[in-house]
Amino acid sequence: MCIRDSLALSYPLTASSQDSSRLIGRWNLTVQGSDGAHPSWLEVRKSGYKTLVGSFVGQFGSARPVGEIEFDGNLFRFSVPPQWEKRNDDLVFFGTFKGKQIQGTSTGLEGNPIRWTGQRSPKLKRHSQPTWGKTRQVFDGKSLTGWSPRSSTVPNGWDVKNGLLTNVTPGVDLITKQKFDDFKLYAEFRYPKGSNSGIYLRGRYEMQIEDNYGDEPESHKVGGIYGFLTPSTNASKPAGEWQSAEVTLVGRVVTVILNGERVIDRQTIPGATGGALDNDEASPGPLMIQGDHGPVEFRKLTISLPR
Repeated sequence: MCIRDSLALSYPLTASSQDSSRLIGRWNLTVQGSDGAHPSWLEVRKSGYKTLVGSFVGQFGSARPVGEIEFDGNLFRFSVPPQWEKRNDDLVFFGTFKGKQIQGTSTGLEGNPIRWTGQRSPKLKRHSQPTWGKTRQVFDGKSLTGWSPRSSTVPNGWDVKNGLLTNVTPGVDLITKQKFDDFKLYAEFRYPKGSNSGIYLRGRYEMQIEDNYGDEPESHKVGGIYGFLTPSTNASKPAGEWQSAEVTLVGRVVTVILNGERVIDRQTIPGATGGALDNDEASPGPLMIQGDHGPVEFRKLTISLPR
């Protein structure tokens, strides 16, 4: 079955002749899964004269390559192998244009049809560098004031003990009630051997926190923007030691200083990473600490905002 016939099963539409360049670029997708809507992301690039390839981020996990995106008139199709999804078949997406947006269908874990929509990712360009204002506390060292759990249905293991924000029993993510646009974040943290956590910037872009001491730097490991940006070096300390991270986010441009060493220098974050709260990138968002993987402690969390 050709792509046009496959798409015809999902869309009562007539394809028109369109240049495939319309699809090139980054798209923020919203997928209507069985457990509610979740953010996703697609980037389309041209390889050679005419082949379209890309990258895809699902509900969780990291960016995975799209080997080819079939394009036929106004319709397109792509597939990716499962990553952390509990399924044996590929994820297949059918799509079409609707004005300046795209929309389509896919299949859920049980084979049920699900719908998705997409709009172009905002560029988030900034025309000048901010002047940073006074540093303020995000964690007061005494309580969970200013924070709330991501979900009321997942066990909350977060508590404050001896002045430390501690994920006693891994379960739910922890979110600031305040939302931020551009900022400079400073964090001091430690974790036991083998642990895994992360800080989501604006609730969308995860800076990985993980016990990777001595490993080669990699985008999925400590200091990386998960699946997108690889640190220039692994500046982490052994598990059990206090570590620091200074993260500056201006628009899409991020700088990460891990334990005093600049490991990501003014790099562009392409889109939301897996597990993001949303992909409404043009809007401010909270800080979110990943709490479902492993224990972690924070003794300091401060933020500076533009004046």
